Amino acid sequence: MKIEHLEERISDYRNSIKTVVDKRVLWKNTTKNILVRTLNRIVKQYDIGWKVQELSWIQNNEAVNITFDSFPPELIDCTNLIPAYQFLPGGALIFSQSYNGDVYVFMIFPQIENVSHENNMVELGVYTPESITEKFIVEKVDEFLKEMIKWEVPSLKKKVGY
Repeated sequence: MKIEHLEERISDYRNSIKTVVDKRVLWKNTTKNILVRTLNRIVKQYDIGWKVQELSWIQNNEAVNITFDSFPPELIDCTNLIPAYQFLPGGALIFSQSYNGDVYVFMIFPQIENVSHENNMVELGVYTPESITEKFIVEKVDEFLKEMIKWEVPSLKKKVGY
């Protein structure tokens, strides 16, 4: 094989780097803003104890999430009926920019002490930054809430012994 045979691979490699850069620029200039704006509107409209977080880690990867941070204010009186009740914060829907510029969407459930952390996460997919729209975000929040409801009140049919 001659060196000239590498020309096509070199061109493909250059294009792959440009694709990653384009996706990361789209995240920075558009996608992240849509996520923050839409999630903040949801939090403001439906005050159920959640908040929006913007995260930055591992060099230049970023994420935006909506997480349960406190007990819903209108239900505080209910907890007084059961003094031992303890709210478990930490369930979150995360939109994370991956190394290649795509957006990894997943959810995690609250951590419970002395309980296995297996199945503590549900992957919702990997998407291109341009596919992240307000409609898409609302659909993922809907999925997240459905999963959190199942986590809070699991089906008795799934319990051992039933």
